Amino acid sequence: MNKQWFETQEAKIPRGKVRTRFAPSPTGYMHVGGLRTALYAYLIAKKDNGTFILRIEDTDKARYVEGATEIIIKTLRDAGLIYDEGPDISGPVAPYTQSERLDTYKPYAELLCEKEAAYYCFCEKQEDTRQGDGSSPSPDPCRDIPYTDSKTRVDAGAPFVVRMKAPHEGETTVVDVVFGEVTTPNKTLDDMILLKRDGYPTYNFANVIDDHLMGITHVMRGSEYISSAPKYNLLYKAFGWEIPTYITVSLILRDANNKLSKRHGDPTYNDLLNQGYLPEAVLNYVALLGWSPGGEREMFTLKDMLEVFDVSGISKAPAIFDIDKLTHFNSEYIRAMPVEEFAKIARPYICSVIKNKNISIEAVAAILQARCEKLTDIPEKIDFFEDLPDYDTELYIHKKSKTDKMVSRDMLIAAKKALEKITQWTNESIHDILIALALKLEVKNATLMWPIRIATAGKAVTPVGAIEICSILGYDETIRRIEVGITKLSEDNQ
Repeated sequence: MNKQWFETQEAKIPRGKVRTRFAPSPTGYMHVGGLRTALYAYLIAKKDNGTFILRIEDTDKARYVEGATEIIIKTLRDAGLIYDEGPDISGPVAPYTQSERLDTYKPYAELLCEKEAAYYCFCEKQEDTRQGDGSSPSPDPCRDIPYTDSKTRVDAGAPFVVRMKAPHEGETTVVDVVFGEVTTPNKTLDDMILLKRDGYPTYNFANVIDDHLMGITHVMRGSEYISSAPKYNLLYKAFGWEIPTYITVSLILRDANNKLSKRHGDPTYNDLLNQGYLPEAVLNYVALLGWSPGGEREMFTLKDMLEVFDVSGISKAPAIFDIDKLTHFNSEYIRAMPVEEFAKIARPYICSVIKNKNISIEAVAAILQARCEKLTDIPEKIDFFEDLPDYDTELYIHKKSKTDKMVSRDMLIAAKKALEKITQWTNESIHDILIALALKLEVKNATLMWPIRIATAGKAVTPVGAIEICSILGYDETIRRIEVGITKLSEDNQ
């Protein structure tokens, strides 16, 4: 083996500070669990002025999705999880995409064979060597072939895979920050494949090699990888490398019995954004799926999380994804936004239904901010501003407001005459003249306002009352709609 090559690889490894990584496979849009792993890895690094790395693990060609790497990059940036090293910005241990590192893995697999911690397997069957009952591995006939003999066959061109030579006796103990010590009897471990026949490394092998060569000090992972951890440790020990700190997070469930999964239609991060949730709200909620900051506080910006995050708050227990809870978070974030910022993000949703240039987008946004939970709520709440729906006059009948069709017609006739006298069409002037009219007519405000609301909106449920609707619609459209209401009611009363 070329010892100088291995020494060169070791010399490149950054040392002396915390280094974490998010290492997704490019298989599509990022799911909630992936976002949480990335967030925790980011927080662990940044709390200690460390380095957060993005690595793309694309060695599984069957699952690769074109364009998924770009989606991952965009998602992290949109969420504010800015990485220090990655496939698009390079760094001291580039490249950061595994398919571009293929020349790296084979020498390490060969080194393990030379150390007799692994072996060349020439069998046709490439599955793991576990028995059918899952309890103990079956013997691989290639395991005991002397290294020199197997190397001769490899050099002669025989197809092969490289397998780890798992010990059959003793135990392997993995130390995890969250789950403590997890001990596995070695007799239950299989001789997992490290290098496949096509020269591609398996996920587990590439993961260990890259974590070491990239100087990763803390590995954030999902609990589904606990079963693989003993094999990782055996590889680290075979190479004589320091084992990183493992921090394992629990599963995210859709309910008490089922794991959250893209395969079952559960929302990805992008799905949630498309459903009208804000990135900040999603990130805040995801942070609390398996981590508790202590105390009653629940609302945390990313900056806040950097101040309070501690791995001691990570729970072993699975977390249940509650869409209603996320919706609550989202509504709180919407209400807390500066008015101008909300108007900016609401504009596309408002303009999707309101084309009338005479209607102020800012005015519509102002009435919505305290009245919508998700951005996608906006269109159905305001569609009446663009077009008056063809409504049923039964809407004018409202027991609490003491209105029927006859009363409503009289109220609209009186309101039209009053509103026509306004010279400056403002919210205040409309309010003052209608309140004065109700007093003059000796009726409750609601008796006057309800018919105006129905006439101007054509629906019983609106984000604001009659005065605000009239103000936004403007003088001409308000009078026109009231006239339509009078006509409808007059025809009904004939």
